Amino acid sequence: MSELTKVEMFTDGACSGNPGPGGWGTILRAGKHEKEFSGGEPETTNNKMELTAVIEGFRALKRPCDVVLCTDSKYVADALDKGWAQSWKENGWRKADKKPAQNIELWDELLRLIEPHKLRVIWIKGHAGHPENERCDKLAVAACSHFMPSSESEE
Repeated sequence: MSELTKVEMFTDGACSGNPGPGGWGTILRAGKHEKEFSGGEPETTNNKMELTAVIEGFRALKRPCDVVLCTDSKYVADALDKGWAQSWKENGWRKADKKPAQNIELWDELLRLIEPHKLRVIWIKGHAGHPENERCDKLAVAACSHFMPSSESEE
């Protein structure tokens, strides 16, 4: 078996209101190659945008990779790194407290997409000057702004 390509994935989500217009940003880096992309939705939550950023990053990978995911979302980082999301799925999408898990469709898709990859998750503090996290935040906020009503001051 050939060695897996090492990929760094940086992600962030943003939401104006929660729920409200939202956006996500993802940066993939493999060696000298880098790709950034983003998107958004008119009515969503911050957690959905954080998850979508990771999902879109994994969708972009064409073969199994050795992925280091850097996210400022404790929701995403803990659920993946501590195995919570897998446990939720195994327990019929119920959390340890027996309450239903949220964002089941997104978690289910993400777990499926992660399957062929080697994954290490690193939580980084948001808005603390991490260059790629700041870039992802800018991508997410810009994508979110496409769904926000124009300011009345522009009339």
